[in-house]
Amino acid sequence: MITVAIAEDHQALIDGIKSFLEFDESVKIVGHANDGEQLLELVSKKEPKIILCDIRMPKMDGIEACKVINKNYTDTNVIAFTMFDQEDAVQQMLDAGAKGYVLKNSSLKVLVEAITTVAKGQNYFDKKIHLPNAKKNTSSSPLSSRENQILNLIGQRKTSDEIASLLFITEATVNTHRKNMIEKLGLKGRGALLQYALDRKYRF
Repeated sequence: MITVAIAEDHQALIDGIKSFLEFDESVKIVGHANDGEQLLELVSKKEPKIILCDIRMPKMDGIEACKVINKNYTDTNVIAFTMFDQEDAVQQMLDAGAKGYVLKNSSLKVLVEAITTVAKGQNYFDKKIHLPNAKKNTSSSPLSSRENQILNLIGQRKTSDEIASLLFITEATVNTHRKNMIEKLGLKGRGALLQYALDRKYRF
C-alpha cells in the first residue's frame, strides 16, 4: 500500500482528494498539513511514501519544504500539486527534488497515476506542462549553489544571523555572500538584494 500525505492550505481540496482516494485499496492517506512547517512534522512522524505538495503555503513554501524532505527523508517522494504551470515553477520544484508535477486542474485519475508512477521509482509530469523548456540548463546563472540557497532564505526575509544559524556558517560569511551576489547581479541601493529575492521567489 502506498502511504500518502497531502500538503495544501485549502481544506476543501484536501477533503476532495481524501474522499476520492478512500476507495482505492492501493493508497492510504496518512495525514495532511496546511503549511510547510506542519508538513515537516507530519513527515517526521509518518514518513509517507508520497507527498502531494502545493508550492505556495504559509510559514514554509513547498519549494523549501521539498528541499528539506529530499535531503532528510530519502524514502519519501514529493509530487508538486499546484496551479502553476509556468516554466520557472516547474524548474524550482525539480531543483528542490520533486519527482512529479501535477496541475490542480487535471483529473483525479491523473493524480492517482502520478502517485503510483512515482511510488515505483519513476518520475511523473503532467502532460499539460512544458517540461522540455522547464528542464533547460540553468548553469548560466551567475550565482553559486550556496548563493542561491542564501538568496532563497533572504526571500523568506531571514536575517543574516538567522541564515548563518540555519546553514551552520558565520554571519560574516553570509554578509560576504550578500556582497558577492549584489556585485554579480549588478544591484544598486539598500534593500535591492531583498527585493530581487522576493521578485525571484515567485516569478511564476
